[in-house]
Amino acid sequence: MKFISWNVNGLRACMGKNFMEAFQNLDADIFCLQETKLQEGQIELDLPGYHQYWNYAEKKGYSGTAVFTKQEPLSVSFGIGIEEHDHEGRVITLEYPDFYFITVYTPNSQDGLKRLDYRMKWEDDFLAYVQKLDTAKPVIWCGDLNVAHQEIDLKNPKTNRKNAGFTDEERAKMTHVLESGFIDTFRWFYPDAEGIYSWWSYRFKAREKNAGWRIDYFIVSERLKDRLEDAKIHTDIFGSDHCPVELDLK
Repeated sequence: MKFISWNVNGLRACMGKNFMEAFQNLDADIFCLQETKLQEGQIELDLPGYHQYWNYAEKKGYSGTAVFTKQEPLSVSFGIGIEEHDHEGRVITLEYPDFYFITVYTPNSQDGLKRLDYRMKWEDDFLAYVQKLDTAKPVIWCGDLNVAHQEIDLKNPKTNRKNAGFTDEERAKMTHVLESGFIDTFRWFYPDAEGIYSWWSYRFKAREKNAGWRIDYFIVSERLKDRLEDAKIHTDIFGSDHCPVELDLK
């Protein structure tokens, strides 16, 4: 099975930058998006062979997620069931016979870290949500997690140490996730790979210089490790300030 996750940073804008071509070429069994920045009815996507599920933020032009899947899930849920977290369209969960699949767009701590306290609460609540599902069947979750876990995961770790996405607090939460029975699939396959990123600022010709961050992930329950086949980061695909990331499962 092939899974793709892509933060499109506004799907309507991405549609004008070869989104459909990338979608068709990648030909995923499950393809999920973050930061769709849409309200219901603002786009009609013709995706033959796929079931579509959308979670919209209440605030217009903000956040939002979507999942397109060839196999119809047993059930679908939106959000994590906690009022303060479920207004921004950040989570969609699909249940299949042998796993749960989640796409998530983790809140950004923002400039000046003004949302860091909220982010910490989110991290705890989201992990508790995933762990509860994990007691029933293994979990695959993916998306823009808005954290570069280790220094190897961004071009300029020294100068970004206290910036959103690379604070000690956010990195510690990711460490805790991985110590709680989950695997960062890209690092599972490529523990020492450097210079491979999934997001680049639109400023300072960052993508041209490959001054990026790896903040898009596929995380899986440890007991799926024998089914892991490969993980990829499609740095050659443009259309957003992020590129698609992939997980292949036996």
